[in-house]
Amino acid sequence: MNKIKNILKGNRLIYKIYYFVLSTIFKFIGLFIKVDDNIILINSFAGRKYDDSPKVMFEYMKTQEKYKKYKIYWAFNQPEKFDIDGAEKIKCDTLKYFIIALKAKYWITNSSVERGLKFKNKKTVYINTWHGTAIKKMGIDAPTTAFEFKATKPNVMYAQSQYDIDVFSKAFQYPKECFALVGLPRNDELFNVSNKEIESIRNKLNIPKDKKVILYAPTFREYKRDNGGCIIAPPIDIEMWKSKLSNDYVVLFRAHYEVNKVLGIKNDEFIYNVSDYSNLNELMKISDILISDYSSIIFDYSILKRPIYSYAYDLEEYTQKRGMYFDIEKELPNGICTTQEELLDNILKCDFESQKTKTEKFSAKYIQNDGNARKYIDKIID
Repeated sequence: MNKIKNILKGNRLIYKIYYFVLSTIFKFIGLFIKVDDNIILINSFAGRKYDDSPKVMFEYMKTQEKYKKYKIYWAFNQPEKFDIDGAEKIKCDTLKYFIIALKAKYWITNSSVERGLKFKNKKTVYINTWHGTAIKKMGIDAPTTAFEFKATKPNVMYAQSQYDIDVFSKAFQYPKECFALVGLPRNDELFNVSNKEIESIRNKLNIPKDKKVILYAPTFREYKRDNGGCIIAPPIDIEMWKSKLSNDYVVLFRAHYEVNKVLGIKNDEFIYNVSDYSNLNELMKISDILISDYSSIIFDYSILKRPIYSYAYDLEEYTQKRGMYFDIEKELPNGICTTQEELLDNILKCDFESQKTKTEKFSAKYIQNDGNARKYIDKIID
């Protein structure tokens, strides 16, 4: 399947044939399939995971009496990897998957359901939460977009701010009328974090009581590869970080698995490799400081009103190859750091009270909701 996907992504003509032929076939099949008002189809990250906003919405729906009449399907690329109570698992890209997609009255996703095609029935209500606020360009705005964008317009698209609406409506060619300014369900829990919860998570990760926590979550740079196709390791000197920060801090390192592989970071008393840790919200909750670069985690983390630093060592290259929607040097709470020395020095001088004010100002612009996004589904589903 991965080989097929790579061929489709890399060849415009083959993709067009695939798109036209299979979209037409499934639209034709759909003429003979009646939409069932009591079927809901859910996926997350196109079937790769059981998490993010679709999971939060599903877990909420399980607690509400009104949803007990619905038959819910969760679609995965590898269903055997997930254990889910309250829904039937189905495998993506099978005939059953496409039949269920045609029968379902409701689609819930944070990415897409149609597998690169376009066949949605007019009676199906398509709900898309997306998976973060954009810094880097996407959709038709992205310089790396290979083919014209053909996504089906959702009936409801969740947004965290007017900024989201302005960016996504243009990038995805969605009408602004389909957007709901309610936030992301996955972020609801970040609005109310208790000290008891923080203590419990810290204990689970065996973090010393006398240390503050830094979460370092860099963006994946898919273009940073050597001639053999291997990811080039980012310029991170762990020993330098340890020598300067280890008296007061521990670092939670969370990166893409390819970056994690080339860096080969192992856990010790200072650094915790949490690249495989399943619950990102828990890592944010216990972190006193966030370090990232161009990731949407910056917006989510701002809900916590804590210090945020951007280690943008390759800003010029990243801007050229991916493009960005705003000047991060001016917009982010602390601008950017281009060297490790500058970054570490800023952390050592961190004034948490003044940083809270900076982050609050940033968050007020990009997070215009109150932490009840999961409940908005009640207004959509009958």
